[in-house]
Amino acid sequence: MSHDQPRLRSKLSGVEREEERAWLGFYRSVRSDMFVAAEVIAELEAHPQMKQRHLALYLCCKQSLRVHKARQQRGRRIGQFVRQLCHGLFVVPIRALTTGTRLGGQLAVECLPELTREPAVRKIDKLTAEKEFAAAQAAFDQKVSASAASMASQTSSPSDLPRVDASGALARKQA
Repeated sequence: MSHDQPRLRSKLSGVEREEERAWLGFYRSVRSDMFVAAEVIAELEAHPQMKQRHLALYLCCKQSLRVHKARQQRGRRIGQFVRQLCHGLFVVPIRALTTGTRLGGQLAVECLPELTREPAVRKIDKLTAEKEFAAAQAAFDQKVSASAASMASQTSSPSDLPRVDASGALARKQA
């Protein structure tokens, strides 16, 4: 019988030899390419006889998929760590700095001493206290009231006169 086996191999057609080479190529490529491994698994699960015949290839594909999944999970963990690290190193201090400067600015404004009275207001108070200014103010008030009386006598009716409200602004006519 051992004499028959070499004959069987020599009787393999060119197509069968290429098939065997392709299967051997799959053994090499499934370790590095996850997509090829997934395709080979799908094909082997669709044909149970082929799965039985190429069980080692099926197991290599499964192992390749597990290794790829583990790499992806490791990459996700590393990415998550890097994002958290960058967030902690850059985003958190910047947020704290902006919040601190905003609150610090408000605190600094509150800590400032209250303003003293305007120098012009103090000067007006001094001037109004003097006798000369008080006399000039009284003379001015008399002139204003006299001119208002003369204007009132010149017009025929008091409704035609412009009205002045308490703030000194002209009021609109009401018809």
